[in-house]
Amino acid sequence: MQKLKILLIEDEEDIADLIKLQAEISGYKMTHFLDGLNGFEAVGKENPDLIILDLMLPGQNGLDVCRKIKAHADYKHIPIIMISAKSEETDVVLGLELGADDYVTKPFSPRILLSRVKAVMRRNDEADKEAPIVHFGEFTLEIAKYLVKKKEKQIALTLSEFGILRRLALCPGKVLTRNQLLDDLQSDDSFVVDRNIDVHVAALRKKLGPHFDYIETVRGVGYRFRNDD
Repeated sequence: MQKLKILLIEDEEDIADLIKLQAEISGYKMTHFLDGLNGFEAVGKENPDLIILDLMLPGQNGLDVCRKIKAHADYKHIPIIMISAKSEETDVVLGLELGADDYVTKPFSPRILLSRVKAVMRRNDEADKEAPIVHFGEFTLEIAKYLVKKKEKQIALTLSEFGILRRLALCPGKVLTRNQLLDDLQSDDSFVVDRNIDVHVAALRKKLGPHFDYIETVRGVGYRFRNDD
């Protein structure tokens, strides 16, 4: 079985060494570059299955590298996990909106990072198998029919609320920014009465019941649907 190939772009060599060690233990093949310019050039040469990209890099920062990767026809399908310091929260939001799949803040455990790699790759493998019906807990989401049920009881949602729930439920474990969710609602031709996504999420949580805890708030960034795996 061919090993998963990961491209690591990280300028702090001590952190990179720990990540490379954990990648080896996890059975992945990893190549490492110290700066954004060489890291981007390596994408075409290495043809990685996934990229771990630091935000603060010499030469060209992680946001610029992410933007170039997602704008390139041959590279844009490659999932990206960004790593950043907590002080770079605003840049994390921008990175997610540029197309990054997830982020991990420093300091972090290399084991946690590699578990996120596994989750992102699993989501990518399942992306083309989007089920018209999604089950979570006591709930059933029938996408084609715009229906949400708790057991057998139908729950009435607005188009905006349904759109948020559908987007999150189809990407379990992935952080989605408020702007990403808003863009989805606009593209679905839903009539968004209030552009504040938090208002719609609050209404959605209230309708789904006091014990509904699948939608998690990621402070300063957006929302994530709980992954039961």
